[in-house]
Amino acid sequence: MATTADIKNGLCIEFNNGLYMITDFQHVKPGKGPAFVRTKLKNVETGKVIENTFTSGHKITTARIERRPHQFLYKDDLGYHFMDSNTFEQVALPESIITSADLLKDGQEVEVLYHAETEKPLTCELPPFVELQVTYTEPGIKGDTATNATKTATLETGAEIQVPLFINQDEIIKVDTRTHSYGERVK
Repeated sequence: MATTADIKNGLCIEFNNGLYMITDFQHVKPGKGPAFVRTKLKNVETGKVIENTFTSGHKITTARIERRPHQFLYKDDLGYHFMDSNTFEQVALPESIITSADLLKDGQEVEVLYHAETEKPLTCELPPFVELQVTYTEPGIKGDTATNATKTATLETGAEIQVPLFINQDEIIKVDTRTHSYGERVK
């Protein structure tokens, strides 16, 4: 059992019959009345962010979570199959808990978040940037780079994102997995 003095960013707590990760907190000591801690909590399973205020000294229940490296193997009608990089055990995860599932390619390294007590997988996170090949895009026209115009490009995983006009087919680009946006061209 912990108290509000133990609150820090990244701490996972049990709150309202769910697991929440603290993304932001602020300790407030008003001139009149008791101190309190204002927090932003992100539901680990749904991703919904809520705000909550705890009075100073309030008891909170911490949850133990573990990040484990996994490698993406393949996708079928049972879900997405991953292999634990340490134990080589395979696990199938539903698409609903995978962030940016459309950017996964075979052999991709990811991190799976587990609830340590129940061994239940909570989320699967890709690295911030992945390198993918452009399989189809309209050809760019020389000298058409004066504005920030973009065009649609289809990647090797089947995902479609907006890229600058100078990107051509068969080029490898970095894609931001958090925003599904073009990062840069890979040399």
